[in-house]
Amino acid sequence: MKLISVCINHHTAPVDAREALFLQEGEIREFIKKIKGELLTEGLVISTCNRTELYGFPSDQNINSQSLLNSLLQFKAKQEFKGEYFQHFLSRPALEHLFSVATGINSLLIGDNQIFKQVKESIEISEEMQFTGFLTRRIFDAAIRAGKRAISETGISDGAVTVSYAAVQLIEKIFSTLGKKSALVIGTGETGEIAAKHLKAKGIGRLALTNRTFERAERLANELNTAVFPFDSFKDHLYKFDIIISATSSKGIIISKTDIETATKKRNYASMVLMDIAVPRDIDPASSELDYVFYHDVDSLNIIVEQNLEKRKDEIPKVKKIIDEEITDFYEWYNSLEAAPTIKTLRDHFENIRIEEVEKNINKFTETDREKLDIITKRIINKILHHPTVELKKNNNATDESAMKISIIRELFGIDKNKREE
Repeated sequence: MKLISVCINHHTAPVDAREALFLQEGEIREFIKKIKGELLTEGLVISTCNRTELYGFPSDQNINSQSLLNSLLQFKAKQEFKGEYFQHFLSRPALEHLFSVATGINSLLIGDNQIFKQVKESIEISEEMQFTGFLTRRIFDAAIRAGKRAISETGISDGAVTVSYAAVQLIEKIFSTLGKKSALVIGTGETGEIAAKHLKAKGIGRLALTNRTFERAERLANELNTAVFPFDSFKDHLYKFDIIISATSSKGIIISKTDIETATKKRNYASMVLMDIAVPRDIDPASSELDYVFYHDVDSLNIIVEQNLEKRKDEIPKVKKIIDEEITDFYEWYNSLEAAPTIKTLRDHFENIRIEEVEKNINKFTETDREKLDIITKRIINKILHHPTVELKKNNNATDESAMKISIIRELFGIDKNKREE
């Protein structure tokens, strides 16, 4: 099975490289249009604050993961990239990587179940773009099932495990108490909303929100009983806050070094923490050069990452076991899509039914008739299976169409269902 994949993520590349290849939802759709048919027959594009990853089945045998990477760089990049920034996977390792992403064990924060939702959303985009097919649908179902099992069967995601929560934990290490501090959260999408709720739970002294869509910020502000500013004027209020958390989906910098410098002067140079958890970043990293300014981005969360890993490392083997089980099940299904084993399984299936029914009724027949009963029922089975066997033999080529026909036959007769029940 030639599933190919190329990935850039927090394990392989710094945030400036990751943000250069980050794809907004509209860009994902445009990129799918570009590679669909030309490079991949079906596939998946995932792009989050910590990764951009491509998966799919090549349109012809000359296409590999490097072909995918070249297309991504041509589509998005405006700079040179080191080869070491990318991981390339083929077949089972590609599946293992996708499943490790979906289950949260490849996340910056081990067990971050936000990525599970993001993978599901990426799959939905593929389906809407008709970029899924017979094989990828089965893979995606297995990946989602693995993600759900990791959450329900292990403690990998117990407690608060998100980048937003890690950001608040890091802020707590800078300020010993948050009760006398004020914070502004810029962007009230999922990441910003989680950050705001954690700040509130930690007893932040004063909290305010702003968002490009004012109504969304206003709804959250009413829920949390906080202040809210219009997005076009939030810079006028920066100086009022000890903590700025920015988590918008903007395509580039929205707060310059000059903006921060102006705010610090108005604050009489009281300490200010900037926590930029957006990718691409919202706050100019050059702000870190200013006195009394503590600038952090997602790559600054290492101490929290290590603490989180220590708490959850015992759960990782359990999740890996789930991944191995789901991949094994997938390959059992995939390998069954060959004609010869399906013919044998189908005949065994019907023979078992025949034997069971004969044994139930054997005492109703005389010794002489029992032999006739055995011969007649075997002939019936052979005649029933003759045409399906001929059709299966016609589909002994490794194509999606033949695999789909074989899969339909297996499902119609409940072969795989019976096997699982055993």
